[in-house]
Amino acid sequence: MGNEATLVERIAERRAGTGDPRALVGVLRRALLLVPLDGGGLSTAHFGGVRWICAFTNENSLARFVSRHGPGGREWEYAELLGARLLDEIVPAMAEPAGIAVDVADEDGSMLFPPVVGIVPEAVAVDAEAEGPGAGAAPPAVTGVPHAGRGVH
Repeated sequence: MGNEATLVERIAERRAGTGDPRALVGVLRRALLLVPLDGGGLSTAHFGGVRWICAFTNENSLARFVSRHGPGGREWEYAELLGARLLDEIVPAMAEPAGIAVDVADEDGSMLFPPVVGIVPEAVAVDAEAEGPGAGAAPPAVTGVPHAGRGVH
C-alpha cells in the first residue's frame, strides 16, 4: 500500500502540532485504507454523537484493533477502500453524522476525521450552516483516535 507511509507521516505531523490540515485531508483522500467488515457492513463505532468508520493504514494496525475488539481466533474480513470513496460516497449514505477514525488501535498514531466542512461533503457536514470567518475552511483533523481483502486474525 504505497500511500500508507505518507498518511502515517502526515498524521504524526498533525499530532505534533505541525503540518498542513488541508494536505492531511488530501493524503487521506488518496490513501488506500483497510476497513474491517462486521455483520455484512463496515465496522463502525458510535462516540460523541458521531458514527465513526474504523479504517486502518496497514494490516498490522488492523490486527492490533482486531486483537483488542474481537473474539480470539476469529478471522476478520476487510475491504480496501480509497479515503475519497469513504468520504464522498459512504459517509453521505449513512443516516447520521459520520466520520473516519484512522488507526484507532494505535494510541500514538490515531486520528479522527470528523463530519465537518472541508473533510466530508458540505451536504452532510454538521457545521455546514455555520457562517462567519473560517466557515467552509478545512478544519484540522481532530485527534483522539470494495475490494475484498484477506482475513486478519
